[in-house]
Amino acid sequence: MNFNNQNPQNKQTKRTLLLIVLVVLCSSVFGFTGGYLANQSSSGVTINQVTGKASSKASKSDVSSVASKCGASVVEIKTEAVSSGDSMFGQYVSEGPARGVIISKDGYIVTNNHVIDNASSISVRTTDGKDYEAQLIGKDADSDLAVIKIKADNLTPATFGDSSKLEVGDVAIAIGNPLGELGGTVTEGIISALDRQIDVGGTTMTLLQTDASISPGNSGGGLFNADGNLIGIVNAKYSSNSTSSGSVEGIGFAIPINQTTDIIDQLISNGSVTNRPVLGVSLYDYTNNSNYYMGDNSDKETGVYIVQIVNGGAADIAGLKEGDRIVSVDGKEVSSSSEVKAAISKHKIGDKIQVKVNRDGKEKECTITLQGSTNN
Repeated sequence: MNFNNQNPQNKQTKRTLLLIVLVVLCSSVFGFTGGYLANQSSSGVTINQVTGKASSKASKSDVSSVASKCGASVVEIKTEAVSSGDSMFGQYVSEGPARGVIISKDGYIVTNNHVIDNASSISVRTTDGKDYEAQLIGKDADSDLAVIKIKADNLTPATFGDSSKLEVGDVAIAIGNPLGELGGTVTEGIISALDRQIDVGGTTMTLLQTDASISPGNSGGGLFNADGNLIGIVNAKYSSNSTSSGSVEGIGFAIPINQTTDIIDQLISNGSVTNRPVLGVSLYDYTNNSNYYMGDNSDKETGVYIVQIVNGGAADIAGLKEGDRIVSVDGKEVSSSSEVKAAISKHKIGDKIQVKVNRDGKEKECTITLQGSTNN
């Protein structure tokens, strides 16, 4: 048989088969559900991220392999804070346990802002039992995120997942430090809800909800998917003391990981978030029991008021004034400063938004071009 004299149809068939083989090989490397990215941000820190949906719904028997993969990426954090208070002994030191997630081999760790806020010292213990003093790199109260760093090499960084692809019912695995004494505790559950609007410390945040057990000491820990990829940073939970409507359990929250990458980059580069859109105002939530003096309070409506305006800021340019009560943002009624901030957080610097205010009993609608913040 002469192999050099194949007819065109045979050649085309072989080319087609070769193309199919290449597609199968590529699919086995990258997976049908997404690709693998290693992004070096402007801060110089490389964060590994997998795009797309987790490949499977892990059963309970799979949790051990997930925990084995990502357990070394979660560290214990202990903080000390010096407080004056009213103690007869003067100043005293308080301690707080929490968790953090390693994001680079050379020691960058992400955790919650509320974990390290006001801390006079921060220490980290890795899963191999080694203790390190940590340096605060940057923090941001609005996102409840902070980055710290330890002097270490060859650590095991977490691989970021893709929180935009999550669905209710997807597996969620939390690794935490309950009570500050049970480091490395693994709990399994599901994603109970997406895009929950939750008030955390006076700031409205958009969070993932999970029924994976979350306990005191879990703050800053990782929430992982069925493939062991990081999908959230745990930061809040409801407990039996969190609501007046009765005892509740199995309601925990985490910051979606896709919301964190740009903030982490800015914290490492600048120590703060510098490109958040702002109105350029100070707001005050007025109620009938408020102590803040706002002129003749007898006819003052409850709501969110502008009490200070930055000269040359976005609100100033648009014509807003001190004493204006903000009625709505982008057509949605607001009654608190947290609701205003939540509405603005959905935009970018340079976006135009519609803000309706009540001034001396008359409503006025303004178009405001958002400016960027210059400090944390």
